[in-house]
Amino acid sequence: MKPLPLFFALALVSQLSASNPIITDVCTADPAALVHDGTVYLYTGHDEAEPEKPGYVMDDWLCFSSTDMVNWKPEGSILSLEAFPWAKANAWAAHTIERDGKFFWYVSVWRGEGLGFAVGVASADSPTGPFSDPLGGPLVSSDMTPNPINPEGREVTWDDIDPAAFIDDDGQAYLFWGNTNLYWAKLKDNMIELDGEIHQIELPRFVEAPWVHKKGELYYLTYAWGFPERTAYATSKSIEGPWEYRGLIKELAGNSNTNHQAIIEFKGRDYFIYHNGGLLSGGSWRRSVCIDYLYYNEDGTIRKIVPTIEGVSSADEPLER
Repeated sequence: MKPLPLFFALALVSQLSASNPIITDVCTADPAALVHDGTVYLYTGHDEAEPEKPGYVMDDWLCFSSTDMVNWKPEGSILSLEAFPWAKANAWAAHTIERDGKFFWYVSVWRGEGLGFAVGVASADSPTGPFSDPLGGPLVSSDMTPNPINPEGREVTWDDIDPAAFIDDDGQAYLFWGNTNLYWAKLKDNMIELDGEIHQIELPRFVEAPWVHKKGELYYLTYAWGFPERTAYATSKSIEGPWEYRGLIKELAGNSNTNHQAIIEFKGRDYFIYHNGGLLSGGSWRRSVCIDYLYYNEDGTIRKIVPTIEGVSSADEPLER
């Protein structure tokens, strides 16, 4: 693992403001969040591209924790490409979930030319690790799924990215993932093996970044729509579909071509976690995580997300609507 920059380490107990972006001394992207024992654990990608230089430079993932959604404690770089010797590059979007006291971190990585992207998994007994690879290889690889064809007629092995895990009320776990094609499959109880066939979901202009959650009796599937990316969603009465497309809930991210969201409920409030390119040196290759409130209408539809500079207030304070 790479050591944290000194200024990052010194921020360990600092009081961060509620303003967006929520982390300002390091670039963070592709957020995923987990609520565990009264604490929110925020897992992010780590953009390290030089300012004004195009292209993703991402070699590890970061973790932050908070008990109020305002003050974020850096937990460090607790997982990197080094944990996956079979991976060659690109520590892209990931998602962590807990089951029976064990934590599973599903990641997107590049296996090499001709092999393309794959979904790997690391596990730990704590939300902050140490994490290790129990499989020694990919959970999902490009030989398991059809690959999109580019305008030159070549297969493009990049559709096995952006994993998102979900455990239903009956204990059955699922994995969703994809770029251009949207896939899902059941997971075995051990959370490191697929259980049965891989299925596809057809949704308008799906690009990537699926996230699944449940509110009341409805299941919600949010995703990146079109390019530059917006955020759209679909709902269903069953985790296995069919899914009804419900429209866009967030427009373009400021100064970033990509949108990537996480949705959680914490202390009675619903949060929409996303990234933009909002730092002074930010952009599509140097993104930053932000948080705003998410609201539902009485019929279960989601209100349009309004990105703010102010962000959210402490979850321990009364909420002013």
